[in-house]
Amino acid sequence: MLTAEQLHGIFVPIVTPFACNGELDLESFDQLARKLIGEGIAGLVVNGTTGESPTVEPDEWAALIAAARKAAQTAGWVPVIAGTGTNSTFSTVRKTEQAGLHGADAALVVVPYYSRPSQLGIIEHFRRTGDAGLPVIMYDIPHRTGVALELNTVRTILEMDHVIGLKDSTGSVKLVSELSRLGTKPVLCGDDELFYASLSCGAQGGMLAAANADARTLVQVYEYFAQGRTVEAKRLFDRLLPIVRLLFSEPNPAPLKWLLAQRQTIASGELRLPMSRIGLPLQEQLSSYV
Repeated sequence: MLTAEQLHGIFVPIVTPFACNGELDLESFDQLARKLIGEGIAGLVVNGTTGESPTVEPDEWAALIAAARKAAQTAGWVPVIAGTGTNSTFSTVRKTEQAGLHGADAALVVVPYYSRPSQLGIIEHFRRTGDAGLPVIMYDIPHRTGVALELNTVRTILEMDHVIGLKDSTGSVKLVSELSRLGTKPVLCGDDELFYASLSCGAQGGMLAAANADARTLVQVYEYFAQGRTVEAKRLFDRLLPIVRLLFSEPNPAPLKWLLAQRQTIASGELRLPMSRIGLPLQEQLSSYV
């Protein structure tokens, strides 16, 4: 199982490849997972938003975790984190239990979305996830969940024994700065464009969609920063910013899957509705990175 002490470096919310007929493409998934592991990542995240989690069926979800576990074993041990969060506490606990049975080392649990519960309700939601027996990484992304967490709420959740850290996708460095000042558990940056800034404010790494396309460089940015070579880290990250911005200029993961398919890293850039393919102007801009 994953521990807070191991929660540092680059974690990749891996895309879910689909064949042209819409079926799950486990061969492409395995190829991509092994490539990412070979580039020095700290862990794989299966069935996050980048993995089109709302469109993945339960049997496919189980198959993806098992495939990630198998690929991870080629490097000795690379942790596999499964997205298990829903806006039902009962369903989240059950799904987190199942993730452990399928071979996940930890669960990524998003703040309950759409129903907009109170701060106390959110605290209790995360407290109950401890019943599943799997380490939990809290995922705060208010522009998707519709609820902003108070600092004390985040701190209370991070103090729970089974919660090992936080993925911060709040859109600024304010939260990571405060948590770093207060000395809490590890924070991973979840906003790709803010990665270097987050490291500078105390983040222990990142859970970055863009790493699907260039994990090696993002790993190098992290390693430079960890070694105190901050000027080199900043220079390298700045070179990545143009492609990072392009990858998020239309809804993720559509640009990413188009690029990976063009590079033949995955067989097809197919998406499941309501996600749709990127437009021709963005294809032209991304073509220089193929």
